[in-house]
Amino acid sequence: MNYKIITDEQALKAFIDWLPACNEHEQYYLCLLARTKYLEGDHGLKADKQQLKRFTSKKENMLEKIRQLECAAGAYTQGGIIIPQEALALYISINPRDLWKATYTSLVTFAQNIQAEARVKNPHQEVMSAIQQSCSNKYYIDIDVDAKDPAILQQIREYINPSCLTVMETRGGYHVLVELAAVDPAFKKSWYPNIMKLPNVDQSGDNIVPVPGCTQGGFTPKFLSET
Repeated sequence: MNYKIITDEQALKAFIDWLPACNEHEQYYLCLLARTKYLEGDHGLKADKQQLKRFTSKKENMLEKIRQLECAAGAYTQGGIIIPQEALALYISINPRDLWKATYTSLVTFAQNIQAEARVKNPHQEVMSAIQQSCSNKYYIDIDVDAKDPAILQQIREYINPSCLTVMETRGGYHVLVELAAVDPAFKKSWYPNIMKLPNVDQSGDNIVPVPGCTQGGFTPKFLSET
């Protein structure tokens, strides 16, 4: 028996097709997390967001790389505790990451670590963190709605032209993805402060979001057909 990451392959393929294409120096950042908030009872795990795997990918080989996460059940552990299937959630940076920028940042970090004789620093993890933080082209801003209330979506539509919105339903609410290039000029200055004042709008920006078609604590995130 293996862990199941892909729960709706057609939805995942549609999402990958929807993502903007990467330039030669860009890739997407993905991470598989164990979320204790999805578990019940005494599971023994401590932090809510425990990182199990993280990697980068272009669109062309993303499906195969995600499929490689579906290893034997019990292979993911933290502190000797086996991670249960229902804790797993796969996330992606909604904007591509700039590998050239991350290379420069990593070199600076390596030099600082050498100067400080920080011998316990893991160079692989330093590079992956630099990639995660190195946003390239910012196509989207993500609005995280921490409640599954369609009325909030309607309020958002009143503050911005709906044609620039893509709405993803997640386990606990929605991620509303704003395509910056498609925002109507009439809303350019007002949409962001107005939306951020709405109830249950938790955070916004260049976030990581659950991957549609993949597991999120027993739920399968998906794009809503109407925005």
